[in-house]
Amino acid sequence: MCGIAGFTRFFDATGDISSLLKMGDKIAHRGPDAHGEYLDDGIGLCHRRLSIIDLSTAGNQPMFSQDGNLVIVFNGEIYNYLELRKDLEKKGYQFKTKTDTEVILALYQFEGPSCLDKLFGMFAIALWDKCKQELFLARDRLGKKPLYYYQDQKRFIFGSEIKAILEIESVPKDIRPDAIYDFFVYQYVPESKSIFKNIEKLKPGHYLTINKNGIDIKQYWDVSFKEQSTSNEKEIADGLLDVIDVCTKQRMISDVPLGAFLSGGVDSSGIVALMANNSEKPVVTCSIGFDSKKYDEVQYAQQVADQYQTTHHELTVKENILDHLEHIVGFFDEPFADQSLVPTYFVSQLAKTKVTVALAGDGGDENFAGYSKYSVDKIENDLRTKVPDVIRNNLFPPFVKPLQHSSVRTFNRAATLLNAMSKSPAEGFYLTNTFMTDSMWNRLANDNLKREVDGYHPSTQSMQFYNDADADDHLSRVLYTDIKTYLVGDILVKVDRMSMANSLEVRAPILDHRVVEYAASIPSSLKLNQKEKKYILKKTFSQLLPPDILYRKKMGFSVPLAHWLRHELKSTVEEKLFQVENGLSNYFKPEEIKKIWLEHQQEIKDHSSAIWSLLMFEFWWQKYAS
Repeated sequence: MCGIAGFTRFFDATGDISSLLKMGDKIAHRGPDAHGEYLDDGIGLCHRRLSIIDLSTAGNQPMFSQDGNLVIVFNGEIYNYLELRKDLEKKGYQFKTKTDTEVILALYQFEGPSCLDKLFGMFAIALWDKCKQELFLARDRLGKKPLYYYQDQKRFIFGSEIKAILEIESVPKDIRPDAIYDFFVYQYVPESKSIFKNIEKLKPGHYLTINKNGIDIKQYWDVSFKEQSTSNEKEIADGLLDVIDVCTKQRMISDVPLGAFLSGGVDSSGIVALMANNSEKPVVTCSIGFDSKKYDEVQYAQQVADQYQTTHHELTVKENILDHLEHIVGFFDEPFADQSLVPTYFVSQLAKTKVTVALAGDGGDENFAGYSKYSVDKIENDLRTKVPDVIRNNLFPPFVKPLQHSSVRTFNRAATLLNAMSKSPAEGFYLTNTFMTDSMWNRLANDNLKREVDGYHPSTQSMQFYNDADADDHLSRVLYTDIKTYLVGDILVKVDRMSMANSLEVRAPILDHRVVEYAASIPSSLKLNQKEKKYILKKTFSQLLPPDILYRKKMGFSVPLAHWLRHELKSTVEEKLFQVENGLSNYFKPEEIKKIWLEHQQEIKDHSSAIWSLLMFEFWWQKYAS
């Protein structure tokens, strides 16, 4: 895995080699093995390399095509590059390296942007055509690899991470108020905006070309739920196992040590089982545990490790969070509040001591309906269809506000249910899928921030995808929405930043687009079957895993957050949230922050989510915005 960055020089030639070196240094953690820069009258490119395939210097980047016309910097892995290489050799192309990077160069020479249809993997590509004086940027189908860009009237600057872009002098750090609103609702800033004005993310499944005439952005891939399989359950399960197995085997190609994350859940356990069946050596597995039994899954991971005789390693996260938290959060260039960033960092750190590449089970929940919120949403939607509109729209809303303000958690849940049922299916899922209610936002946000976001609501982010989904049923629309929002904006950002912080490459077989497309063709009733989440995936892995792994209660990769905020992190939170001149004071009411803090400390209400988000925002502000 690597880091890339660069800038155009069409109208502003101030960027030079020293600028490229500075940009590369900012993302050196993504590629500590080598660096390279390229500069001409039209472009500047830099690359930081984490060597995975072809460890020789021949694999260093920027890399040039045979005729010298094309220059590429590339972040990612192309898993079918050997098959593509053979086809290109038949056409007469003579390769100088054993890398997948050169395969991309050759394929682009023959096919141009349509080459993306043949690339199976995760990638962010920047390719400069000297003759056309045109830059080509592309991002993989699901958005596993990040790609940001900044533009103004004279400059276009891009990078794997925002910190590389900000290294260029005079790039403004103006904050987007609507992105702040988004962050506190979703705990991340959704595509394609970023927290900074004029800096955006290239959307997954899209490519961009830029020349002196301007920018053109096109979509080359999307997932459709329209065509549903008519095969029986066993045939679907067997087919699913076959495609996941193929994608797992392809991700085991590596010239460096390879292993796996193993949580003991269905997804990671299934991947480890397939790896073990396809490996002559014991698979190296890594797990993270906590002192709290409520959050500790290591015994289940150990069970799978014993079954497949892996070389297993465990690390227990104890009361040392404070010593690491600010450092960990610093790898996120935008506010980010998914609490599982903590264990993800530590499992990546542990894995890096044993391997350079790790396979993970990411994608199982979004593709096969594994989160509890899908069950809650199903209950709401089923009731919505049974209760007359006049009751839902007129009788439910008056009860919502008093129930929301109750200190009784059951009443809070009832308020959420009634509120969701009084909305459309798209709005109902939005409410199930968020971390801050409108009432909490209105309580915390100051008048100036409210004025700046007047007329905007974060629900438009998820509702747009729900309504645009090529699907006929509610659950398929919900899954499509999460693939386009939560998966790319939260899960993949978390895994990328925390693994790259440790110079570790993570590969996710279940997020291969072939698995995603196959999953989209499976009827929703086989994903969420009555109350059974991930029904068909569990049936698929039943050939590999015992029932007590497949059907135990899902714990998730979470942390004892409420406890941490009352104990280990208490003094840090008070220092960050209540200092006189902090970032939060620009946007929120200090007196209301103090109120919810006291309510949490006195255990009147659990405000973990809001407080954690406030803390993460302040950490980010002090490092990137102050």
